[in-house]
Amino acid sequence: MTKGRLEAFSDGVLAIIITIMVLELEVPHETGLAALRPLLGIFLSYVLSFVYIGIYWNNHHHLLHAAKSINGGIMWANMQLLFWLSLLPFATAWAGEHNFAPVPTALYGVILLMAAVSYYILQQASVRTQGPGSALAAALGVDVKGKLSPALYFAAIPLAFVHASIANAIYVLVALIWLVPDRRIERLLAG
Repeated sequence: MTKGRLEAFSDGVLAIIITIMVLELEVPHETGLAALRPLLGIFLSYVLSFVYIGIYWNNHHHLLHAAKSINGGIMWANMQLLFWLSLLPFATAWAGEHNFAPVPTALYGVILLMAAVSYYILQQASVRTQGPGSALAAALGVDVKGKLSPALYFAAIPLAFVHASIANAIYVLVALIWLVPDRRIERLLAG
């Protein structure tokens, strides 16, 4: 399989994930603004998940663009990432439907944690394929955001049972951290 096929397949899966999430947004039967109030939790969970999918799509694109070749290890690591991301619509709908109750909020965090771990595995498989002295390995460097994110998710999961708002604030914080563009691989590609 070529890099292009892997990227196209992943793009298609991520597009389907977004489509599934948006289909969970039900149209209210009334026409007034008050009819939207019960849908607020569902909409907010959708927005957060959409942002996360966008973050993964962007970083995935840069990672594959920087890779010179792929192998079976990269393909399986990619499938693991897509598996965890494919569970996001379920967790999004469950958390939104139940106004971010503790168990759905914790499950949302478990899925985010596993997606982060899976992305790390994909990065490492890519670096192993390119070599430890490769430009990709140098571009990834220490990866502070990549190490901080799973730690924050790991903290948020039990905090969901203390107060779900704390866990949700952590999920939003991690998304905000990643919204600041990660220029490491872009610099590699430009130079």
